[in-house]
Amino acid sequence: QLQLVESGGGLVQPGGSLRLSCAASGFTLEYYAIGWFRQAPGKEREGVSCISSSGGSTNYADSLKGRFTSSRDNAKNTAYLQMNSLKPEDTAVYYCAAVRSWDPQCVIGDEYDYWGQGTQVTVSS
Repeated sequence: QLQLVESGGGLVQPGGSLRLSCAASGFTLEYYAIGWFRQAPGKEREGVSCISSSGGSTNYADSLKGRFTSSRDNAKNTAYLQMNSLKPEDTAVYYCAAVRSWDPQCVIGDEYDYWGQGTQVTVSS
């Protein structure tokens, strides 16, 4: 079964950090660029970040640059989203997605092949 599984979400105080993981099963993640998205209650899904299949390129939503960092460990078939200086407005369900691509550049708005089920991130005191 081909799937992505996110983990690492939870409740964190403003200013805190979380690292989300996106683990692939049933396929080799190193052939795929990874996108991260989030959806807050009552809002549309928002692109957060992407990382190319090699890990050599990343992109971020302008509002998140400097606080969020995408990375990946292809040997572990896992991608990560490090989130620092979290704010209440970062509260959302976070999703990872994968698109088969050898492009050295990634595009957050790409057409993704697989999606994870999401993990809840709540930033509150």
